[in-house]
Amino acid sequence: MYNPFFGLEHAPFSIAPDPRYLFMSARHREALAHLLYGLDAGGGFVLLTGEIGTGKTTVCRCFLEQIPAHCNVAYIFNPKLTVPELLRSICDEFGVPHRAASAGAETVKDCIDPLNAFLLQQHAAGRNNVLIIDEAQNLSPDVLEQLRLLTNLETSERKLLQIILIGQPELRAMVASPELEQLAQRVIARYHLQALDREETQQYIAHRLTVAGLRGPLPFQPRALARVHALTGGVPRRINVLCDRALLGAYAAGVHEVSDAMVRQAAREVFDAPSGATAAVRTKGGAARWWFAGLGGLAGAAAVAALAFVGADKGWWTVRAPDAQRTAVQAPAPGPSAAAAPAVSTPSASAAALPAAPAGGAATAASAAGVEAQDAPMALARFLAAQPPAEAPAGWQALAQAWQASLPDAAADPCAQLASEGLRCYRQRRASLNLLRQLDRPVLLTLHAAVGADAETRAMSVLLRHLDANQATLAGAGGQTLQLPVADLAPLWRGEIATLWRAPANLPHGADAAASAAGAAWLDRRLAVAGAGPAEAGPMTPERRRARIHQFQLSQGLTPDGRAGPMTLMMLNHATGVQEPRLRSGG
Repeated sequence: MYNPFFGLEHAPFSIAPDPRYLFMSARHREALAHLLYGLDAGGGFVLLTGEIGTGKTTVCRCFLEQIPAHCNVAYIFNPKLTVPELLRSICDEFGVPHRAASAGAETVKDCIDPLNAFLLQQHAAGRNNVLIIDEAQNLSPDVLEQLRLLTNLETSERKLLQIILIGQPELRAMVASPELEQLAQRVIARYHLQALDREETQQYIAHRLTVAGLRGPLPFQPRALARVHALTGGVPRRINVLCDRALLGAYAAGVHEVSDAMVRQAAREVFDAPSGATAAVRTKGGAARWWFAGLGGLAGAAAVAALAFVGADKGWWTVRAPDAQRTAVQAPAPGPSAAAAPAVSTPSASAAALPAAPAGGAATAASAAGVEAQDAPMALARFLAAQPPAEAPAGWQALAQAWQASLPDAAADPCAQLASEGLRCYRQRRASLNLLRQLDRPVLLTLHAAVGADAETRAMSVLLRHLDANQATLAGAGGQTLQLPVADLAPLWRGEIATLWRAPANLPHGADAAASAAGAAWLDRRLAVAGAGPAEAGPMTPERRRARIHQFQLSQGLTPDGRAGPMTLMMLNHATGVQEPRLRSGG
């Protein structure tokens, strides 16, 4: 109903599992890595648990798409079965014929014998067998015990069946009970999927709207986004329900932006949520989890409220003045006054005077320690106005300087120039803040903001020099630096980054470092230092090398494809102590 009103092509917050809207947070990727690890762990149980709506099914779908071709998969989605029904379902899923050995109903043995023969046959053919049971919290104790007995099917080398149990938190309590201690001892990996944090909730909302066709600013005020997280606890399914109703309310009111009040009203309608400062998100067991929605006391809230958040790689953003103005900040042209913004430091000034206050406000004094939150948008606008356009060489020169390398103004191809100093480029157009933290190295960000008297949106390259949980430090033209909350940086950034990493001179260019003999030899040495894989005797075959890379990727939370691409090599540098500048330390 509201799609055309907001410029959308599809419904952005449907609760149907549409693969186009797949959003994998760092938690989801880690959960996926645990499931993939189980494939090569030699049998036993893998547990994936999480609250209702946290994305367990999403992770399972990604897992099924990445299962190697040498694996047979049986998927049970209705576990409310008796032991004989479960065994018949497993045989049917694997395509194993079974029938009663004598007149009457099939017995447990009538299913286990042909299943064991099938598993042995597949093992001899070099194939693995995986049994996935969804909603496993509904399994009865006798069925769980039978599953444990199935893991007794084994050869002298390994178990023949890998079992993955996916369920709600009650599953963890069931497995931890004394009567299932034998099963608990066979769990080789377990992961509890938490809900999204506040930042990920904002990214999730922006991602779904972008996929749905949004081309303009995000139709949620910053305080409304904070309220969505507070009222949903970061549970994706609840976010979908609440945002859908909030957009419908904005459409009915004829406004193109959802306010905090609209979110609270939508919550009352879909969750029967209280209108006070808190909202209870109740779990299946009935215990209340309280999420505080009163965010007025948070330091920097005014700065957060002054920006419209968008966390995807499409759309555009404007730097906003405080809500009382509701107009784009008119930053002054670059000049002496632009460098005097209170949140901006320069090499020659340890303190600076405040810029002129917005219309209707009174000038205040600021100390060298920082500025009041209400002045942060002006400081940010002044900093951005002083930056050259994205295509200017200043950004790449700042990045090279962070790596103690030099880059001339006339360098037509910065990556080719820096390669002579042993540095390789890595670019990504759809990066996330989680990826930046994982890379942990200075990054050139392409920011988009409306600055200047005409509020024209333009792109600029700025070096991200330091990043911690809540604060980011940017380095710009002329040595200027700006420290700002991470929440204020996200709306200006669409995911485009460039960074560097050190590589040996003989390492081949391309997607896989093992493509040449020299690259493979270097890779083997680095993997050994990182402790990836056992130190077996004998020559290193391509298969063994891929297995070691696969193991290392799992340990680092990377997609385990067995190929030594740039991300893997950057993590390998990090794990083996290669001297590179770090984002967390700012050095």
